[in-house]
Amino acid sequence: MAPPTDSRIGIAALKALLAERSPLGPLKVMAEQVGRFFQIPLPGFKPYVVFGPEANRKVLVSEREKLLWRNHDPVTDLLRRGVLVTDGQEHDQYRKLMEPSLHPSQLDGYTQMMLEKSGQVTAAWQDGQIVDMLVESRKIALLIIMQALFSVDVWDDMSRIWTPILKAIEYISPGSWIIWRKIPRPGYKKHLRILDEYLHEIISNRRQTGDITRHYNQFTDSQLPNPDLLQHLIDAGLDDNTIRDQMLTMLIAGHDTSTALLAWTFALLGQHPEIHKQLVADLEQDERPPLLDQVIKEALRLYPPIHIGNRMVAEDMEFEEGTVPSGSRMFYSIYLTQRDPSIWENADQFCPARFERGRKTPSFSYIPFGGGPRACIGAAFGQAEARLVLAYLLKNFAFTPLNAEKIHPHMGATLEPWPGVMMRVMRRGSGVE
Repeated sequence: MAPPTDSRIGIAALKALLAERSPLGPLKVMAEQVGRFFQIPLPGFKPYVVFGPEANRKVLVSEREKLLWRNHDPVTDLLRRGVLVTDGQEHDQYRKLMEPSLHPSQLDGYTQMMLEKSGQVTAAWQDGQIVDMLVESRKIALLIIMQALFSVDVWDDMSRIWTPILKAIEYISPGSWIIWRKIPRPGYKKHLRILDEYLHEIISNRRQTGDITRHYNQFTDSQLPNPDLLQHLIDAGLDDNTIRDQMLTMLIAGHDTSTALLAWTFALLGQHPEIHKQLVADLEQDERPPLLDQVIKEALRLYPPIHIGNRMVAEDMEFEEGTVPSGSRMFYSIYLTQRDPSIWENADQFCPARFERGRKTPSFSYIPFGGGPRACIGAAFGQAEARLVLAYLLKNFAFTPLNAEKIHPHMGATLEPWPGVMMRVMRRGSGVE
């Protein structure tokens, strides 16, 4: 059979874009028709795309020194000198400062706080109310990350920072700026300024009060690990602007990824009521049943929040299928790797059992948190958060899905379920769930 022509691939990619309403559709078409190495054929935007275990190994470990994280795009504009968009010694310095607050040894200290923040959000729910679990998950994740890293309870500040945070996420999401970098982008400046002012207020308040004993709530005996991330940054002698860059990086990356994971898990449970029912039953018998971890891992496989990695190529890179020349933009696709049918049986199906103990997949075929020296610094924190929050919500509330079959992935700063995850909620024990 003759290989498809460029025009046939282009038509198929366009059809996929229209059908799925997401660039993920065309990416899947290119992967199916061309393979694990291809170039996106858009005017003024022709990045290379690679995926698969061997490509991931090169990008993340063996040839990572040939790649730069810093780009000329809105992500760099927003985060400035944030740890995600710096390279070399500068990056290593910031990461070293951040690691203590997010180290797995600290996770037990966050447990009670995570549960209480979940309760703070759900206390407002009424029996029979319809809630969007994309929105509710964001509230919980935002409260948790701000308390954990900066010792700030933002509950009373939600009305002030909610829209600015959403605008910051929208600012760095894929859009027409990909094709036309200098396209006017009105509607952001005011909101980004508000967010900056809020973060600088937190820094200023901490400098005035000095280090604190981190009892985050006067009505509880719980205490978080001390010092927090903010204090580490101040103690290291960083200036306010650099601290702001790290805070905003962790605020966006730390809560938006957790938001996506929680929301996608509820979307998938809504689409698979038998697994939902079994998980609830298991949670009644076990605080951490195996199925809970399997569901989380499978949600991360199908819909990894950071679904694609963006790099600039500083030195030619040789792949089995071709060469990516120096100066090019290159993406490595976590999404395509984790749905590769040559690796995963029934790759597009939700099957938590594939993560039962003892089952193995090739190295670098499952990388929802990246890999190598720059793997996600908050991976352990995010997974612990997901386990605790999901267990709390599923044990305390019955969820009835309302739009499960209409949800599709949206490429924002993370991969989100769109247009939301609508659920009717009922408190368990109310007698009407």
